[in-house]
Formats: sequence, structure tokens, C-alpha cells
Amino acid sequence: MLFRKNIVKAVLTLLLLWATAHVAAQESASGDHVQVRWLAPEAFAAGEPATIGFYFEVDPEWHVYWRNAGDSGAAPRFDLTAEGAEIGDILWPFPKRLPIEHLTILGYEGNVAYLMPVTPQQDAGQVVMEANLEWLVCKIDCIPGFGTLRLERPVMERSAWDAGDRDLVARFLARVPKPQADSPWQASGLAEEGEEVVLTLQGSAETPDVFPLDGALLTAAEPEVQRQDGSLVFRFQRVPGAAPAQSAGFVVSDGTQAWSLEQVPFGLAEGSTGQSLWLLVLAAFAGGVILNLMPCVFPVLSIKVFGLINSGAGHRMREALLYGAGVLATFAALGALLLALRAGGAAVGWGFQLQSAPVVLALIALFWLMALSFSGLFEFGHKLMNLAGSSRGGSFATGVLAVFVAAPCTGPFMGAALGAAAVLPAVSAMAIFLALGAGLAAPFVLLCASPPLLRRLPQPGPWMDKLRQFLAFPLYLTVIWLLWVLGRLLGEDGWLIGTLLLVALVFAIWLGRTIRRGGRIVGYLVSITALVVAFSALQFREGKSPLAESGAWQPFDPAAIEDARQQGRGVFIDYTAAWCITCQVNKKLVLDLPEIQQVFERNDVYLVRADWTDHNPEITRALAALGRNSVPVYAWYAPGASRPRLLPQILQESMITGLFEDSLRQSKEDDTP
Repeated sequence: MLFRKNIVKAVLTLLLLWATAHVAAQESASGDHVQVRWLAPEAFAAGEPATIGFYFEVDPEWHVYWRNAGDSGAAPRFDLTAEGAEIGDILWPFPKRLPIEHLTILGYEGNVAYLMPVTPQQDAGQVVMEANLEWLVCKIDCIPGFGTLRLERPVMERSAWDAGDRDLVARFLARVPKPQADSPWQASGLAEEGEEVVLTLQGSAETPDVFPLDGALLTAAEPEVQRQDGSLVFRFQRVPGAAPAQSAGFVVSDGTQAWSLEQVPFGLAEGSTGQSLWLLVLAAFAGGVILNLMPCVFPVLSIKVFGLINSGAGHRMREALLYGAGVLATFAALGALLLALRAGGAAVGWGFQLQSAPVVLALIALFWLMALSFSGLFEFGHKLMNLAGSSRGGSFATGVLAVFVAAPCTGPFMGAALGAAAVLPAVSAMAIFLALGAGLAAPFVLLCASPPLLRRLPQPGPWMDKLRQFLAFPLYLTVIWLLWVLGRLLGEDGWLIGTLLLVALVFAIWLGRTIRRGGRIVGYLVSITALVVAFSALQFREGKSPLAESGAWQPFDPAAIEDARQQGRGVFIDYTAAWCITCQVNKKLVLDLPEIQQVFERNDVYLVRADWTDHNPEITRALAALGRNSVPVYAWYAPGASRPRLLPQILQESMITGLFEDSLRQSKEDDTP
């Protein structure tokens, strides 16, 4: 009897040990040269997203594969089911190129974690996951492996992790490619040249590793890399017999982190927008002409008109040419500086000068003094009046001022031209900048060159004093606008610094006119002291975040934008800046109207205001991805669309309502048998 009891006890013990071993085995699997186990918390938190994964421990000199395995091999396969949780797609850390004899493999030497997002349901008591895995582990010969892993974890108020597993997840999550908008490199062209595919990247001066996502299109061999006018040109070999493609995807890496460039379209010549350079130059010229009518240029128009009327007929053509030279020289200088900064890896765009608080403050002081001079408060030997065009140097300086105030605004035809200039070779880009300058200067030069038009101008007389005083008011309005820009750059401190400087300058002028002996010297000293104090104060205030948007508009966040698109919502992005008057006009007359906001709300549109007032490299890269480097830009992502539709720079209400009329019409057409 005792013997029988011992037998039963022994059998039960063996069954218990077998069951325990069986359960333990379900959380791990093994094969030749590889061990696989879960990386997961000991308990999930209800409703709180977590990143878990499969940890492959690989023997030395053996490797497993990336999503694109390269010239040989195969990526692991994960057949997943889950109860009590929602799971996302596999997250693949960026790979290495592994030369195996005459082939190039894309994979991982040593251990690697394949991760995925998991969100436990709020009412779930536990999360149960099962995964059927297939993998290939290789050295020179390859060995397939199979395994089934099961995971059961409770759902509690807080998650609980083993410290080692948590560190492993963080380590490999840092190697998962980030969104394209965050990348320091942007694809500016993708073209086919015989059996080669040429990818052009613009951005950081460092040379990244670039891995193709589509192994059926491009070989895994390391591409030939060339530097060309500040761009990086990568030449990949096409897979023989590969079918034609509309786009291709890549992952770029600096060796520690990576970014994904999805759906780069074919058909772009290196650094261009697929358009003829001559068409771009003509568009730039037309945009420059129209720029004369933009509201941001009106204060300078007043200076140009006053300078033209105040000049003698024999000198007008000379002054027009000097004004044109000032415009062209300034466009060329700003363009060259922009290209140099971008070649050095800086994320800047057109209008970058007004992203600098010192530049804005300098323009505030200059326009304030000019307005006071126009109002007759002081003369200073007519020096500021000469700046308005009554001397050789003054006409040139007026052209410089015109560009500084006009350049941040983008009118019709300018967006595509400036976007192309950001990625074209330097010589071609400079031709676009000069064409913009020629367009801006052309109306004034043609007016001076036309005797019939000149004869229609009024003759000088006493009325000119009243005209001069009247033209001071647009300059005062410009000062108010620039103070607002400074406030957006620095917060409330910007208004305080700017207005105190204006008061100090008026006080200095008053001292110069009131004190008989040495008044001018005292005034100069007060002015210089005020300028030094004001510009010194900027150093302690720069870098403060711009004012946050309120209401329906959300701040620019690539992750939130992608999440809204994944939910099937339409996304409308307003790329704007405080120093862009065109942007402000479009806001007040169209975008922020209650009826337009109701249209957006009815159609469940996710509204984003990408404020580029301050230097924001993330927004600069997002603009570059759209082929733009200036504002305003209006990007509309229709529900389910992979690429945005760009709206004109000058908006009308019908353009916004038409977006949804087009969508409704397309939906009806799709439903028609």
C-alpha cells in the first residue's frame, strides 16, 4: 500500500514538473544558435500603452535579418493573436550591412529585439498573447527555426517591469526609425539613370547610412555617395528585372538613431521639382512682381514712391537702377547665406532673418526713426530722408530695405520657386533668387524708364510736405506689426523691450532739440545706451517659446498628426509665422472665420497651426518634405490620402469649402455602381 502511494506521489510530482516546464517553455523558444524570449512587463497597466517584444539571443558570428533581408535570407515572421489588448505593427531597429561572400545582407549581428506597441483594454483582467514565430539564423549556411510563445500577464493599476528587460526595450526602441518629419535629412529627388536609382538628400552635412525598404526594387549593396552643391547623392543598383515603381522608401541612420523616408516619389531630377529651370525662373520673376502688391511691402512702397516724386527727372533712371541694384544685391546675399547655412546642416528657410529677435528689433528702431523723420519731428541733416531715395546711396539702401521687409512674405508663384531653390544646385538656386529680385524691382525701374509715365507724375511743390507726413503712418503701422512679431518671439518681454527702446529714442531726439549746448551729443549718448541695453536684454530672453495656439487649432506635433491620419480623419496644417502678413490676413479673412471653423468641425478635421515665427527645425524639415521653405503653406490631407494637397498662398472661403465638396463628390462617384 505504501509503495502504491509513493508511486502515485512520484507520478504527480513528475506531472507537476512537466506542467511547470511546459508553461515556462511557452514564454521562450530555442533553435540552433538562437534563443528567443518575451520582453514584457510582469504586469500591464490598464489602458496604458506599452512596448514589448521578442528578444533574439544569437550566437557569436551568426545573424538574423531586418525587414528587408538584402540579397539573401528572410526576415522573421510573427503570427500574433491577443486577448485583452490591442497590438500594433512590428517595430524594426535599423540594421547593419553584413557582407557574406559576394552578397550584402541587411540584419543584426548578435542580439536584437523586435518590438511592438501593446495597449491593454481598460476592462481586461489580463492580457493573453500567443505568437507563432519563424526565423532564419545564418553564418554562411542558414538554419530555419520555429517556435510558439505564449504570454499571460495581469492588468493592474500600474505596470511592473524587470529592470533588465526594461533597459533592453529602451535600448532597441531608440534604434527604431523615427518619422520623416524629424529627420535631419530630407529626400529632395529620386530618379532612374539606367540601372541605377539616384536618391538626393538635403540637410545635415554628415553622410548617413541609407537602407532601401524594398528589396525587390533595390539591391542591398552600399550605394556610391557623392557630394554635389551641398547635397548628398546616393546611387543604388536596381534589382535586375525589377518592376517599375512610383515611389521608394528608405531608412537613414547616423549610426545611433534612424529616420524613415516613406514613399519618396520617382520622377524628380536631382534637387528639382520636375519643372524646367526656366519655368521656375519665370515663376520667381512673376512672384517678385506680385510681391509689390502684398501688404507686407506697402510701407516700403511708400518710401519708393516718395523717393521717386522727390527726385529730379534727370536723376530718376539712375536712382531706379541703384534701387534695383540694392534689391538684387540683397536677394543674392540672403540667398547665398541661406544656401550656406543649409549646406552646413542648419534647418532654415526663406524669411529666416525675421526669426532673429535682434534683426526684428533693429528694423523696429529703423522704421521708427524713419517715421519720426517723415512726421517732421527731426531732420538730422536730411540723412533719413536721403535714405528714402534722394541720394545715390539712399536709393540703394531703399532696395535693401524693400527686400528685408518683403522677403518673408510668399505670394503666388513664389512657393514652388523657393521650394525648388532649397534643393537645386547653387547656381540654379541663385538664378531663382535673382529672378525674385528682378521681379520686385521691375515695376519701379520700368516706371522710371518710361517718359510717358514720368510725365504723369505730379510736380514737386508744397503738397509734398503733407504727403511726406501722410506716408509716415504706414511706417508707424509697420513698427506696431514688428513689435507684435517681437512679442511672439520673446513673449511679453518682447513688447516691453521694444516699446522702451522707442520711448528712449524719442527722449534722445527731444534732448537734442531742447538742450542748446551739447544737446545732440547727449541725445546720441542716450540713443546708443538705449540700443546697447535693449540688444543686451535680448540675449537673456531669446529662445522663449512662442505663444501657444488656442481653440480648435493644435500645435505642430508629427506624432499627433500621424495618429489623426491613422484614425481616418482629415488633417489641415497651416504653416504660418507672425512676421508673415499674408499669413495673418488669411487667418482673419478665411481660416478663423466662425463659418469656416464650423465647416472644419462638421467634417471632423484635425487642425494644426505650425508656427514658424521662431526657429523651429522640425517645422523647417516638414516644409522641406512638401517642397517648400517659406510661408504661408496650407497642406490638406484628405481622409485616407497618402500625400497632401497644397492650397494657394492667397486663400478664399470657397477654397476651404471646396475641399469637402470634392471629397463628397468623390465619395458619391465611388458608391455609384
